[in-house]
Amino acid sequence: MKTAIWLYLFLFVAFFDLHAQYPILTPFAISLGAAPSFIGLMMGMYSITHLPGNLIAGYGVDRFGSRLFIVFSLLAAGIILLFQSHVTNPWQLLVLRSISGFVLAFLSPACLALLARLSNNITEQGKLMAGNGLVHTLASVVSPAAGAYLVAKIGFTTAFTVLGWLLVATAVCAVFFISDKRMNVAPLPVKASPESGSKKPKTAQQPLGDSTPIPWLVFLLPIATSCSQGILSFELPLMAKSQASIMTTGLLFSVVSIGALITLSMLFLNRISAFQRTLWGAFMLAVIYFCLAAGVPAPFTIMLLLIGMAKGIILPALSTMLIELSGGTRYGRTFSILSIAFSVGAFIGPMAAGQLRDQLSPYFIAFVALMLAVAVLPFYNSRILASRTYFS
Repeated sequence: MKTAIWLYLFLFVAFFDLHAQYPILTPFAISLGAAPSFIGLMMGMYSITHLPGNLIAGYGVDRFGSRLFIVFSLLAAGIILLFQSHVTNPWQLLVLRSISGFVLAFLSPACLALLARLSNNITEQGKLMAGNGLVHTLASVVSPAAGAYLVAKIGFTTAFTVLGWLLVATAVCAVFFISDKRMNVAPLPVKASPESGSKKPKTAQQPLGDSTPIPWLVFLLPIATSCSQGILSFELPLMAKSQASIMTTGLLFSVVSIGALITLSMLFLNRISAFQRTLWGAFMLAVIYFCLAAGVPAPFTIMLLLIGMAKGIILPALSTMLIELSGGTRYGRTFSILSIAFSVGAFIGPMAAGQLRDQLSPYFIAFVALMLAVAVLPFYNSRILASRTYFS
């Protein structure tokens, strides 16, 4: 548990640093002369360069442990931010953001795999994942407003320099305070079948993660979720035309995180199955984006709060569902594929919004993506139930 506390602390600093850039990157790119379509390309490239990093992390974390990748990711991202503070044109920013996307791709799979290894009890693992979501959300509540405040007070260059050194310091601390935890997961207990007549439970010869591969349909939801988030991250900063409006944009990002914090604090939601939470949370998110696209006369801040609440339901449930499906093995590869799905969605969202925002509302694109994922998710559940007949 000591490792979990240190990991949560470092994750808070890392997420604080990264989310502080959300409201300031787009105004910074505009100040360098970038057009909205170029900004969409930049955000998409940041996400697509996650893919090779996710693939390497998937196998590397399982083989070499998490600490090496956590330290490398934080240190490299900090150094890139220091260079970013001195860019003079949009193309330099595009290159640095693309490299940053690659190095930060190791962070999430490594952290989630380490948290999952801290316990071989599925209930405890669910709590650890909820804790990760809570830390992530707490950091994202204050960091966008803090990033906007930094720019308002000290300017873009100094703000990026401060954030860069903060990441470098966090990486150095992680070397000393994070240790890898490798769990030997016991075989899954299996109930006796009615035909056997035995009253004692049997033990499966292989974990479920080996005998039943995780269906690809599962990963359509993280693609859709990150696509919608990428669209929102693209649209909100475009509202900023001055330093005062940059501060307002930072506060709007914080409203989303406050919404997530509300639902993450509702611990009774953990009693509901991960599948049900994922399904209905995604449906709720799709409806909200439809309301935004249709111009429903409701306060914009309330809409953002509801988006955050839906995310607070979906993301912890999704991680818990993947832990259950992995059968206690291959955590690195499982969360690597999850990160790849998030990266693909985060690439599609800003790119589509940048190219199509003059023809239709980007929020409608988010609605369509989410409803497609919601429509196919029950098919995943039916397939899993059918494949588990031996285990029931």
